[in-house]
Amino acid sequence: MTLATATNEHLANISNTLIYSAMAVYTLAFFAYIAEWLFGSRSKVARTANALTAGTEQRAKVPAVTVKKAGGTAVLERPKVVTRAASGARDVPDGPGAHGGDAQGDLYGRIAVSLTVLAFVVEVAGVVARAASVQRAPWGNMYEFNITFSTVAVGVYLTLLGLKKNVRWLGLFLTTSVLLDLGLAVTVLYTASDQLVPALHSYWLYIHVSTAIVCGAVFYVGAVGTLLYLFKESYENKLANGGKPGTFATSVLERLPASASLDKFAYRVNAAVFPLWTFTIIAGAIWAESAWGRYWGWDPKETWAFITWVAYACYLHARSTAGWKGRKAAYIALIAFGCWLFNYYGVNIFVGGKHSYAGV
Repeated sequence: MTLATATNEHLANISNTLIYSAMAVYTLAFFAYIAEWLFGSRSKVARTANALTAGTEQRAKVPAVTVKKAGGTAVLERPKVVTRAASGARDVPDGPGAHGGDAQGDLYGRIAVSLTVLAFVVEVAGVVARAASVQRAPWGNMYEFNITFSTVAVGVYLTLLGLKKNVRWLGLFLTTSVLLDLGLAVTVLYTASDQLVPALHSYWLYIHVSTAIVCGAVFYVGAVGTLLYLFKESYENKLANGGKPGTFATSVLERLPASASLDKFAYRVNAAVFPLWTFTIIAGAIWAESAWGRYWGWDPKETWAFITWVAYACYLHARSTAGWKGRKAAYIALIAFGCWLFNYYGVNIFVGGKHSYAGV
């Protein structure tokens, strides 16, 4: 065994250790997020007080109307301001978040975010070590794609938090998915470090595959927002019609943003990344011409990438069409994300083609 081979194997072992360590920290973050939701569920009084306080603060921002009279000043009542999330939407305020206005729940939420950051750093180190062990981009097979995908998904979440977006409610759903993704990667999809086939030795590997990973991570965040929108919208409809949702549903859903806010969030996320997905397909076609001598050959991977593009294009169009806004558009968005998932897992595992060169 040469020194270079021994070094590469050592780096691969370090990468595996770091990935398992990241999973351990993500597990701690998962339990911290659960604690945030549990303590928040006890805080009905705190949530009510928080809503009332928010209403007071909003009224305080509205300037008083003053009218000067002879010898004095009369202050008239402030005008009532109603803010609508979207045209035709109900005036439902956003929930306080998973912590529910409870100080202890908020503390656990902050601890969960800190653990998520730590796990993210450890996982990034694991991905970098994997890349160093093979001296190439760390996405030559499904195992490498999975660990990189989960890293980028967490990075998107932390970026949104860093931009002061109200998305901490994503934390529990994200860590659950990441643990499932990494568990599948290290048990079923694991592939030892190895070099790529000649067709993959191209700078397009860095361009095409990296953008595909980013798109998938952002599409995932949009899909979670869409799914929660459907639940929250049903909850709001039931309340508007005089129904009484169950205690568990009420405890969880009343702390989420309003359905209009979730719908807007999912739409903006999907719309923002759609041009990058378009570029990903174009970059793949250019790479295919360089590697195989044709831009497009209706390979299963190419076909499902195009189907995914069409599905998201239909969603964006439906979202801007009056008769298809809301639940109908949301269903299309989930179908589109399902196409993306099948394009990766289904095509790679169950369908053969030119993109099967990397194996599982």
